[in-house]
Amino acid sequence: MNKLLVIFIIILAGCGSTQVVETPSDAVIPPPPPQPPVAEGPEGLKMEKLSSKSGDLEMQFTNAERIEEVMQALTTDDLKGREAGTAGIEKAANYLIDELKKSGVSPYYKSYNDTISNFNPAAYNVVALIEGNDANLKNEYIVIGAHYDHIGVIEAIKGDAIANGANDNASGTTTILELARYFASTKTNKRSLIFAWFTAEEKGLLGSKSLAEQMKAENLNLYAMLNYEMVGVPLADKDYFMYITGYEKSNLADIGNNYAGEKLIGFLPTAKSYNLFQRSDNYPFANEFAVPSHTFCTFDFTNFDFYHKPGDEIELMNFEHMARVVNKSIPMIEGITNSTTQELKMK
Repeated sequence: MNKLLVIFIIILAGCGSTQVVETPSDAVIPPPPPQPPVAEGPEGLKMEKLSSKSGDLEMQFTNAERIEEVMQALTTDDLKGREAGTAGIEKAANYLIDELKKSGVSPYYKSYNDTISNFNPAAYNVVALIEGNDANLKNEYIVIGAHYDHIGVIEAIKGDAIANGANDNASGTTTILELARYFASTKTNKRSLIFAWFTAEEKGLLGSKSLAEQMKAENLNLYAMLNYEMVGVPLADKDYFMYITGYEKSNLADIGNNYAGEKLIGFLPTAKSYNLFQRSDNYPFANEFAVPSHTFCTFDFTNFDFYHKPGDEIELMNFEHMARVVNKSIPMIEGITNSTTQELKMK
């Protein structure tokens, strides 16, 4: 009697070809390997934990394609370098607001736009809220921020006068937009999260200064401020993934690395010698509230040559790296926002 044959059609994903394999009917077919847990993200995006090169489980929420899509919208020449108070940055703000609405993120105030008090012509921060899911902890707040302005149209270099500011700071702007999208989808935050895109950082931290002073006057119960700036290219020859400014001023690095399960945050001596702690939007919150307030960064003055130049273009950005900035930040932020006690402390 002829043996029955079972035909398996194996689709080879890499080239789209088809291979036919014949297996005897009495062969033992092993069960498929267990799949990593998957949850639906916004607009059907999958979130799962996959093994990284080190063997650790790493959150996979966003990806390079999504990062590039957002970055393209924020760095187009139509925005004329996103200078504070111009029509170009208003277009960028409208894009951010549209994305927040798609993700179901509410404005913090009555409007997403919050006009700052210390700049003329009119300019505004974009401020959004994801309320915490714990009856008590939701009354404590974490601000997650990035500036979305840049320096506009400047003296031309090789015929290009538009400073599109891909690394500075469309990269940070994109990072926190994706973090907002994650928490809006999962609602896993016990503390309330305020997402703030600051204007007029390039004019002297004016957007963050205005908002910090305003929130202090409103008696906001602020637990911490986490800021992202210039995360478009990876560090080289470091034993950590990114650094924070003001490393020695709090225990954020220790707490964050514990939740990340790796050495996510390190100390960059140059950041201290250049006093970067006082040169980004974390500083007004540290100054007003005296709580842990730091900027996450992967620019170390050796890995990017186009700071405040028209050459700061999207083509130089590493989208895979940027996706990892978001994905690696998620467990850190979830741990911080969900801790039953205020673990973050000033030193």
